[in-house]
Amino acid sequence: MFKKAAGEMLEPVVAPPEDGRVRITWIGHASFFLQFAGHSVMVDPNWAGWHGPVKRQIKPGLRIGDVPEVDLVLVTHAHFDHLHKPSLKTLQARNGIVVPRGSGSLVKRLGFPAVHEVKVWDELCFDTLEIIHTPSHHWGARFLHDTHRDYGGYIVRTGGKSVFHCGDSAYFEGFAEIGRRHPIDVALMPIGAYDAPSGRDVHLNPEEAVRAFADLGAKVIIPMHYGTFPLGNEPLNEPVERLLAEADRLGISDKVLIPEAGVGIEW
Repeated sequence: MFKKAAGEMLEPVVAPPEDGRVRITWIGHASFFLQFAGHSVMVDPNWAGWHGPVKRQIKPGLRIGDVPEVDLVLVTHAHFDHLHKPSLKTLQARNGIVVPRGSGSLVKRLGFPAVHEVKVWDELCFDTLEIIHTPSHHWGARFLHDTHRDYGGYIVRTGGKSVFHCGDSAYFEGFAEIGRRHPIDVALMPIGAYDAPSGRDVHLNPEEAVRAFADLGAKVIIPMHYGTFPLGNEPLNEPVERLLAEADRLGISDKVLIPEAGVGIEW
């Protein structure tokens, strides 16, 4: 609790990547800054230092004040570690914010020019930027008995590249359906909080994340939802160690890209 957060906050690379490429910058936890040649998107932005009694273990990879205006902000579900109102209130998005059905009321006063509520498999288009809301096996309540809010992930597609942000999920057969419906280049997959204090089956462990990645038919996997907020009972470094071990066992180590907070991965 008294240990300082590790890492350092970096300045974002503002210049877009070349045509046909995507730059993926992990902020920490499930937060990503996605940059394409013609568009940019922020997913689940969270610069919080604490979530209740849980302290952030690594600093956000980017300074929030340095993040430029993006096209869209996407929020996967209403849990406090994904829908962080102070972070959302700071960011600017010219086309507004996208949230699952039932969560629009949570973000309508945060200053976005538009709020887009989506159901599973809904598709939104903004010029050449396509957003597809995908299913997951999780839950979306922000408060006790708050059961009317949907949840899921997103496929972000433009410029010949597609990035899948899983959101939070346990393993389920829906990953194969997502892959059948839409080709995916890069899969951002959660690998932590699998030893949940509640005992609920709502998060992927590293081996299940690899299985889901195979079901999706994606080309590379970038892990997330680990090492930032200790929300599970597993050791802080265990998720990545298990992920790499499973990838090595299956002979797919070259498809695993381990992010460093604040450092863009171009693909």
